Amino acid sequence: MMANNRAEQHHCDVNLKGKRCVLTGTTSGVGWEAAKTLAAHQASIVMINRNQEKSEKACEIIRSTYHVECDYLIADFTNLEEVHKAADYLNHSDWQIDILINNAGMYCTRKTYTKDHLETVFCVDHLASFILTYKLMEKLKKNPSSRIIQVNSQGHRFNGLNISDLNWDKRYYTGLRGYGASKTAQLLTVWEFADLLKGSGVTINAMHPGGVKSAIGENNGPLYRWYKHHFVTKFLADPSISGQALHYLAAAPELSEVSGQYFNLTLVEKPSPHALDREIGKEIWSISKKIAGLL
Repeated sequence: MMANNRAEQHHCDVNLKGKRCVLTGTTSGVGWEAAKTLAAHQASIVMINRNQEKSEKACEIIRSTYHVECDYLIADFTNLEEVHKAADYLNHSDWQIDILINNAGMYCTRKTYTKDHLETVFCVDHLASFILTYKLMEKLKKNPSSRIIQVNSQGHRFNGLNISDLNWDKRYYTGLRGYGASKTAQLLTVWEFADLLKGSGVTINAMHPGGVKSAIGENNGPLYRWYKHHFVTKFLADPSISGQALHYLAAAPELSEVSGQYFNLTLVEKPSPHALDREIGKEIWSISKKIAGLL
């Protein structure tokens, strides 16, 4: 991990004209930089965000700056019904999807629950991306060169996954532990998706977007936000490096058959051992399908 943080990253300048990319969480930070970078390389953009006003403004900027198609869907990822509706809309649209980037995520310092009594970070960071990926697989298979990228995090190293207490009803919750568990769950299902997609031409990989400035954590209290703005942010890089890395993962010809890998930006890296436990991975796959209403 440390060596990759200092290593030179890969780059490519592949034009994506004629390709359509669906991205989540694109009104700021990593998602916004990815949308701009992909649009600069002539990809059509479909955003999935929770804020309509910000989405309209973002689309206007993409269209006027890069002269590509840009559309958006509204879905609150704490509400799985809305995630299902977004996936269903995409499935029934005449849009060909070439690239799916699940970027939306959040970090909470305290345990909170959704209206469905799901721990919020687990719901947003894992279940929402799981639903979109699962429900869009068949559509993606219609284009055998399509790619799926799960924006994960080195935060998966903070904590493993306790599948008997996903809602943290029995354990003390901290932000780092909850975030680590959700990102571990996402990684474990990436390996399952990769196996399921073998032979289809569709690839799926996960990536850490680098230590960059973003809006993650802005939902927390004033003390956390003050600490983040005055101490954490000054040591973080510009999120444009994440946008460039996501373009590389989405477009580089040398990655056309690479699937089931974890990247630190553009460099392959080995995740923590607890995120490689295939037995637990199969269990969280089944549990996720059940919770998400995909059985």
